[in-house]
Amino acid sequence: LGTGAVWLLTRNITKTLSVLMVDFSCALKLAMPITVLSAIREAGENNITVKGGKFLEAVADADTIVFDKTGTLTKATPTVKEIVAFSEYSENDLLRIAACLEEHFPHSMAKAVVDAAKERHLSHEEMHSKVEYVVAHGISSSINDKKVLIGSSHFIFEDEGCTIPFEYQDRYDSLKPEYSHLYLAIEKQLVAVICIEDPLREEATEMVRDLKKAGIRKVVMMTGDSERTAAAIAKRVGVDEYYAEVLPEDKANFVEKAEGRKVIMIGDGINDSPALSAADAGIAISDGAEIAREIADITIAADDLREVVTLKLLANAMMKRIHKNYRNIVGINSGLILLGVTGIVQPTVSALLHNASTLMISLGSMKNLLDENKRTELE
Repeated sequence: LGTGAVWLLTRNITKTLSVLMVDFSCALKLAMPITVLSAIREAGENNITVKGGKFLEAVADADTIVFDKTGTLTKATPTVKEIVAFSEYSENDLLRIAACLEEHFPHSMAKAVVDAAKERHLSHEEMHSKVEYVVAHGISSSINDKKVLIGSSHFIFEDEGCTIPFEYQDRYDSLKPEYSHLYLAIEKQLVAVICIEDPLREEATEMVRDLKKAGIRKVVMMTGDSERTAAAIAKRVGVDEYYAEVLPEDKANFVEKAEGRKVIMIGDGINDSPALSAADAGIAISDGAEIAREIADITIAADDLREVVTLKLLANAMMKRIHKNYRNIVGINSGLILLGVTGIVQPTVSALLHNASTLMISLGSMKNLLDENKRTELE
């Protein structure tokens, strides 16, 4: 259309050819994919695996980030610190029963219980009947014809209707909130609470602060832990919102109903998979469950949460370069067409400058997005 219009207006073949010698598509088709591939390459250098450029774009656009607590904000190396009895059973007997049930399931909390039993040299042969694992809730089985349950407070008290022995109510009320708690019940009666220290990652607070500097407006923590434990962790980390005793569907519903927001979800377990799938960009921690890594759009292999900030800065820089390239391509080639139509430059010169600019912009798109200055600011 441009060529036809110039011919009709000027009847000059040289000026008409100047329009044909210059176009916008070459540079756009080269520079944009190269920028995205460079960003994915640079992410890999930082132990971040990205499954596609659209997910980096989603990270750049995101204004809300949702963290699962266990194994994400915490180190995924929990340890049993205390066993609080609410019955006549000894601590060793209670730990033996708990380990007997938990040894069947690959969860960090379950591993902590099994490891604690090993440290005390407690033998916990199969004492139970068939074990039923209720995702995000707990475990149900029977020992000596008595129903045994272990799991979250929601599972024990709300789902199963277990009660606290009246004489132990004060002991229950004084449980330390800084610990995560596993509740063990036999025949509808709470018999023990296993207090587990789930150490917070040292960089978690700094990471939340840096994410806000990078453009995240809301940081949310979601956990299956009790309200008291969740509140204690949320205060230390500095998140904007937190939700306790949540189920996998609760996490997914929160992500799906965040209308008008672009959401990143970060998790490591089976429980996080629905939310990872529902998010605009799902990020899995590599130490977590295999299904979470399969579903997630991005996987972070580094044992440092600050790589989440690196990812956000990288995505921001990628979109900034894309927009800059777009402006340069449109500006340069529009100028060349104008110079050709007005007769200032010949078609051969226009073609040379057009191809040279395409090459230069494409080469520039190969450069690292996070320069040393940005890395210094991050550190």
